[in-house]
Amino acid sequence: MARVITVAVVDDDRMLLDGMRAWLGGVPELRLVATAATVGALLGEPDAELPREPHQSGGAPPDVVLLDLLLRDGSAPADNIRRLRGSGSRVLVISTVPDRSRIIESLQAGADGYLTKDNGLPTLVAAIQDVAAGRGAHSAELAFACAYDSGPARPRLAPRERQILLDYASGMTLKSAARRAGITVHTAKDYLDRVKAKYQQAGRPTHTKLDLARRVREDSLEGG
Repeated sequence: MARVITVAVVDDDRMLLDGMRAWLGGVPELRLVATAATVGALLGEPDAELPREPHQSGGAPPDVVLLDLLLRDGSAPADNIRRLRGSGSRVLVISTVPDRSRIIESLQAGADGYLTKDNGLPTLVAAIQDVAAGRGAHSAELAFACAYDSGPARPRLAPRERQILLDYASGMTLKSAARRAGITVHTAKDYLDRVKAKYQQAGRPTHTKLDLARRVREDSLEGG
C-alpha cells in the first residue's frame, strides 16, 4: 500500500482553508494534518496563533506544506519558505497570480513548486505527489517564469554546457555524457565545471549531481 502523504496549509483565508479540508479530505492518498494562518503558528513558535488543526502524532513535520505566497502578517515569502524547509517539510507555493519575479524568488529560496489558486483538484494533487517524491512540481506558471527569466540568478549557459548539464543531471555518468556529445571526458568535465562556476557566481551554489538536477528543474532547462 502506498504511503499516505501528510499535508499542511498555511493561508490566512479561512474560506480557502475550509475548502482545502473538503478537497483533500476526499483524496485517500493525502492526509491534511494541520492548517495555520502564519508559518510561526504552524511551527508552534511562542506567541504565535495556534494552528486550527493539530500536527499528526509524534510531532513529525508534514511531508508537504501548501504556502500562500503573501500573508497578512507581512512575513517575507522567501523567509517563510526557508523556515518551512528548515523544519523538514517540502514547500508548494500557492498564489492568486503568476507573478514571474516572485516565482523565481520562491524557487531560489527553496520552494519545490508554484501553483496559482485557479488550478483544479487533480492538478493540485499531482503537484503535491510530485513535491513529496522530490521531483518538484512543474506547472505552466513556473515554466513561463523560468523561460522568460532574465535575472542574474539564472546563468546563461552555452549550448554545449547546457547539453552536458542536462545529460549528467539526468543520471548519465560524465563518461557517457561526453561520449554522447562527441567530446573527451576531460572536455566534458571542463564544461561541467563552468556550469558550476556560473551558478556559484549567481549565488546558487551547485556542488553535487543532486544540486545540478535541482537547478535543471528550477530553471526548466529540459523544455528549451
